[in-house]
Amino acid sequence: MAKKHDSLSDSINLPSYRGDVVYSCIGCESEYSLDDFLYTCPSCGSLLKLLDRSFDTLKAYPGSRWRDIFDRRRMSNHPSLSGIFLYHELILPTVEPEDVIYLGEGHTPLVQANEDLAGWARVPFSVKNDGLNPSASFKDRGMASAISYLNYVIRKRDIPEVLGICASTGDTSAAAALYLSYLPKGRVKSVVLLPRGKVTPQQLSQPLGSGSTVIELPGVFDDCMEIVEELAENFEVFLLNSRNPLRINGQKSFSYEVAQQLGWDTSNLVVVVPVGNAGNITAIMEGFLDLYRLEIIDNLPTIVGVQSSHADPVYRWSMTGKYNPVEVTPSVAQAAMIGDPVSFPKVKNLVEEHFGSRIFVVRVSEQEIMEGMLTANRHGHVVCTQGGESIAGLRKALEKGLVGKTDTIVVDSTSHQLKFTEFQQMYFDDSFPPEYGISTRDELRNAPVALRADAREVARYLNLKKK
Repeated sequence: MAKKHDSLSDSINLPSYRGDVVYSCIGCESEYSLDDFLYTCPSCGSLLKLLDRSFDTLKAYPGSRWRDIFDRRRMSNHPSLSGIFLYHELILPTVEPEDVIYLGEGHTPLVQANEDLAGWARVPFSVKNDGLNPSASFKDRGMASAISYLNYVIRKRDIPEVLGICASTGDTSAAAALYLSYLPKGRVKSVVLLPRGKVTPQQLSQPLGSGSTVIELPGVFDDCMEIVEELAENFEVFLLNSRNPLRINGQKSFSYEVAQQLGWDTSNLVVVVPVGNAGNITAIMEGFLDLYRLEIIDNLPTIVGVQSSHADPVYRWSMTGKYNPVEVTPSVAQAAMIGDPVSFPKVKNLVEEHFGSRIFVVRVSEQEIMEGMLTANRHGHVVCTQGGESIAGLRKALEKGLVGKTDTIVVDSTSHQLKFTEFQQMYFDDSFPPEYGISTRDELRNAPVALRADAREVARYLNLKKK
C-alpha cells in the first residue's frame, strides 16, 4: 500500500491508486461490478451509490498529508489533474488518467458578497459560482466523472456504440450533450428529453448546438424522467441523470473545492444549496463526509437545503417526518420544478446516519427567488434563478435562527445568469403569468433608454457637469 501511495506525494506524478469501486445498493446493500451500466439495484430496486471498498486504506496517510497532496496538485498543468480529477482518489479512482475528459470544469471561484449585498442579506457570505463551468452550470462536474468513466469503458471493453441519454429541465441536457460531443462521433450518440415549453430558449440552444438529438415531451421534468428511467431499465443506454451514481461522484468535487478554498477550515461552515432533484445536495454531503472520514477536515458543515413553495416535498418531509411527492406549479427556478426528487432516499440516509441536526431545509416564494437573483446580480454577481433561490434561502435561514452571523457561509449558484434572461425580462416588464405569483418592484426594474446620437443630449440626460 505504501508503495502505491508514494507517487501521490509528488504533484508531478499521476495518481496510481485505483481503489476497488463497486455499485452498492442503499437499500439491501448488495454490491455489483462497475462493468455493467446499472442505475437501480437488480435485487430490490433501490438507488445505487458508488462504494470504494479500499477507501479505508487511504487512511494510511494522515489528513495533513492529503491536504498537502491536493494543494500540490493545484500547481500541476496536467489535464487529468486540472479539473475535478485533481481529487482522483475520491472521485473515481477506477478511471485511468489517460481516459479523463477535461473541458475546463471545476475550480470555480468563491466570490465574496460586497458590503451592500451582505447588508441586504443581513450577513456576510460568498457565492460559489458554478455558472462558470464550461456549459455554464454545476452539472459539468458530474458529466466529467460519468463521461470519463464512459470513455474508460469504451476503451477497456472496445464497445462499438453507446447511446447517452438524459431527461432535463435544461442544465443536465446542456452538460450531457457537451461532454458526449467530445467523444468519437461514430461510437457515441447523444439524446436528451425535455418538457415542452418548460426550458428557456438559451438552455434549449445548448444541446442543439452540441449536436444532440432533442426530444420534447408534454408535461414536466418528472414525466420525462419516468420515460428515461423506463428506457434505462429495458434498453442498453448510458443514463446521465443523477440516478446514475457515476454522476453524483463528480459533483462531490464542489465540497472538496470549497474546503480547499477555505484553507481546509470548515469550522462554523454553512453551505446553502437548492434541492432540485436532490442529487447535488446528496453529492455535497457525501463530499464533505469523504474529507471528514480521511481527517482532511475536522468538522462537517451545516447544510441548508432550499426549495420553492411551488415544489417542496423535501421541505415538508423535514417539517413532518413524512415524505410524499407533490404536484408542482411553475417556478422560475426551473431545476426546482420536481415534485418527487430522485435522490431523496440518499438524502434521507445521509441525514439519519451522518448529518442529523447539521441539515435544515427552508422554503421560499417565487418572489423571493427572483429578488434574490436580481439583487445579487446588481452587486457584481452572475447568479441564476437557482442561485437566487439559495440567497433567498439564506435570508430565510437567518430569520429562523438556523444560521449565525459569525458563521462562514457559502451559497451555491448552480448556473449562469444568461441562461435565465427570459425570467429577468419578464420581471422588468411585469409580465409574469399569475401562476408564478411574482409582481415587479420598481426599484429592481431596468430598461434601455433611447437617445439621439448627440453628446450634449447624453450629458443632459446624465446630468453631467462641465469640467
